[in-house]
Amino acid sequence: MSATNDPKLEARILDYLKSRIPGGRDFSLANVSRIAVGWSHETWLFDLHYREDGREINTGMCLRRDPGNALLRHLSSLDEQYRVLKCLQDTALPTPKVYWFEDDLAILDMPFLVMEKVPGSCPSPWGREGRAYYQAAAERGTLPKSFTSTLATLHTLDWRAAGLEFLGVPATGPEFALREIAKWKELIALSDAAPEPILTDLIAWLEANAPSSQHVTLVHGAYRTGNLLIDDDRISAVLDWELQVLGDPMYDVAYVLSDLNREGTPLLSNLVDRDAFFRDYERETGFTIDIERCRYYNALYAMRSVAFWMSASGLYASGRSDDIRLARTAWSVPVVLERAATELGY
Repeated sequence: MSATNDPKLEARILDYLKSRIPGGRDFSLANVSRIAVGWSHETWLFDLHYREDGREINTGMCLRRDPGNALLRHLSSLDEQYRVLKCLQDTALPTPKVYWFEDDLAILDMPFLVMEKVPGSCPSPWGREGRAYYQAAAERGTLPKSFTSTLATLHTLDWRAAGLEFLGVPATGPEFALREIAKWKELIALSDAAPEPILTDLIAWLEANAPSSQHVTLVHGAYRTGNLLIDDDRISAVLDWELQVLGDPMYDVAYVLSDLNREGTPLLSNLVDRDAFFRDYERETGFTIDIERCRYYNALYAMRSVAFWMSASGLYASGRSDDIRLARTAWSVPVVLERAATELGY
């Protein structure tokens, strides 16, 4: 995290919050910081202090702004994230409570949403300290069970009753996979990247081998450590609602199983024993993990990753973003394609 050093922005945030809480007075912000992670939106954390009806109120909040030039481009919508989180608010899935979404650029120059700051931490699984944290948590045993149980809750919640049909309901059969392929083909086209023969081959294989699915559930799209808040060895909130869809639950399971989401350990997502994950997930959902469909979706994730990195590096190359992290993603494209070529039998 880093302090804002931007008193004008803080003042504008405070003015907005005052307008949303007309009964309050003596407003102030404390502990304002920007989280230096994430690829699509700016994320700010702060504590709001004010008085209302003679009471002192302290509320932790999180504000996310859309810069309009991040790697997912139009495919990542704060409006949709707000709607999804609003729908999930009264379900058993732990998610942040959302307060407001605004698309009036006069307020903070960009669309933004405001939600609660949920207690917990989100150790990065890619650094030495984060890997040590998850290794210790794996040995204690509580967090791995919470990880699997939370995914099972996500896959078994009643998405129709929650009002999530607006995400688009695929028919059973191959429609879900074909929708995802079309989505990432669109992002690749927008990147203006040079043609990649292996990518062309991969996409053709994915389209020709799209699997049938008989179950439609809410799918997070990036369920792993690093996208989950943890408090007292339990998942306190599922974060990063940018890639959610209605579709095949094996899409999430494949992401959990992928060795791309762990480093130097056999533990899934640096945390969960594979056998225990299979046993607990199948018991809690009633679904049987389909290894062949998971292998297919891992190939689809390779296509998606290439789409991400082509989009990101293209934004930097075109001058639409000055985020140096986007520039270096060009290096990841051949790395992912080499893995895909191996899977395709090159």
